[in-house]
Amino acid sequence: MQSERTPEYLVIGHIAADLQVDGSVVLGGTALYSALTAARLGWRTGVLTRGAFGVSVAGMEIPSLEPYASEISIICQEAERPTTFINEYLVDRRVQTMPHWAGPIDLRGLPPHWRNAKVIHLGPIAQEIEFKQTGSLTPTFLGATPQGWMREWPRDHGGRVKLVQLRLSAELMARLDGVVVSVEEISMAREVVERVGRRRLGVITRGERGARVIYGGETADLPGFDISVKDLTGAGDVFAAAFFIKATDRNASAITATRFANAVASLSLRAVGPGGVPTMREVNALLDEADSR
Repeated sequence: MQSERTPEYLVIGHIAADLQVDGSVVLGGTALYSALTAARLGWRTGVLTRGAFGVSVAGMEIPSLEPYASEISIICQEAERPTTFINEYLVDRRVQTMPHWAGPIDLRGLPPHWRNAKVIHLGPIAQEIEFKQTGSLTPTFLGATPQGWMREWPRDHGGRVKLVQLRLSAELMARLDGVVVSVEEISMAREVVERVGRRRLGVITRGERGARVIYGGETADLPGFDISVKDLTGAGDVFAAAFFIKATDRNASAITATRFANAVASLSLRAVGPGGVPTMREVNALLDEADSR
């Protein structure tokens, strides 16, 4: 599924297959949630991913990407299996197991004009993007949600995922315009977030408490919005896409971009799965309501 036109917003990363307790599979991952967010905010959006979709594999029925073809242009590099996660939620943390990995994404598979997207969002979820290949990308704004560069697991047979220290190449760090991590990840990513934040924009999402933004060395905390929560999945990815989009607006400050992203992410919590990602009209209504109080 490809578009001849250059995407305004391009996400690179695996679309994940999340294995549920009942054996069913739900598609997720940064690439899907962030791309849907950008599309529903009115941006022409593309995804470069790798996996196997619309097939039966390893005893799983993997959903097709076709339902999203009307909103997103998708280039999918073939793999035997999709990157698969099993998520277990304990009292205060999430334990992840990764039984299958789709393999590295080859950025040379991008159409030349896609490399010039206004925003390119590096959204790895499982070490699928190689730093050295990112040098060929020439966006106006280069953002990253680096959680996938902090995950390690037994690649030969799959297994428990552990979080490791984030280490980016000096070249990539110097090119990033924005980086977003969660409060659970910041202990492993603080140096990167603060370095990027001193030069451009670094963000720590904090769930119901909103987000902290570091901009040019300054720091501000922006509260979240009071929304009835049905599902927390993907909220950070929704936030990142909204933040990167608003950050490209020359009339928007870092604080304005963070407040906007908080609103978009909060609204996404109203429903289970990607269906909760809001439209721009819904976001504007929430912001107008908050301003009128």
